[in-house]
Amino acid sequence: MSLPVPALRFDVDAVVLDIEGTTSATGFVVDVLYPYSRSRFAALLAERSGDPEVARALAQVRELIGDPHADTAAVVKTLDAWLDEDRKATPLKTLQGVIWSEGFARGDLVSHFYDDVVPALRAWHAAGLRLYVYSSGSVAAQRAWFSSTPEGDLLPLVSGLYDTENAGPKQEPESYRRIAESTGLAPERLLFLSDRPGELDAARAAGWHTVGIRRPGEPFHQQGVGDHAEAGTFDEISISTSGSTT
Repeated sequence: MSLPVPALRFDVDAVVLDIEGTTSATGFVVDVLYPYSRSRFAALLAERSGDPEVARALAQVRELIGDPHADTAAVVKTLDAWLDEDRKATPLKTLQGVIWSEGFARGDLVSHFYDDVVPALRAWHAAGLRLYVYSSGSVAAQRAWFSSTPEGDLLPLVSGLYDTENAGPKQEPESYRRIAESTGLAPERLLFLSDRPGELDAARAAGWHTVGIRRPGEPFHQQGVGDHAEAGTFDEISISTSGSTT
């Protein structure tokens, strides 16, 4: 069986990866990770509200709902509602990250990657390309996700992790400018892969290259990726950097 011929070619120094719908199935996150966190919110807040990360997220929830004295039950109700809406609220993602990190560490959870992703990431990394992650999931969740995969620990392949807290909202160009500055790379040396048109638009507005990933069964598959370059798998993308091509 012959391998697909890459249809898209880029000369960049780094690839920045979205997770849900791009490297991994949204269905896994919604059907496995969301219920796992939902069942543990109350216990986390009751037992560890004094932990700095949990306390900060708790304060952020109260601020967002406009009730500085909201009790644990009210906060949990809000978190559950945000889950139902799939809202990309930073404190929700922070608390999910704490819960998921511990679940991955215990072996309760193992992350999901599409079959074409890990070989591409390894090849790109071996060729000298820098890899970064930018997801609405917290940095803690990203770290756990990449370190607990069926293919082993992939975190050594990744040069940096970005979320809505350390970079900003994913549909705002300023977030991508912030990431570019953090990496030390010019915007035109960065390629962003995502399934969401709004994120791709924001990255391009910041001067980045973009490719929309369209996978059957994903929420944004029917909507398409607007006027961005499009790929169904990572195999369709060829990247050259410092004279190497993969």
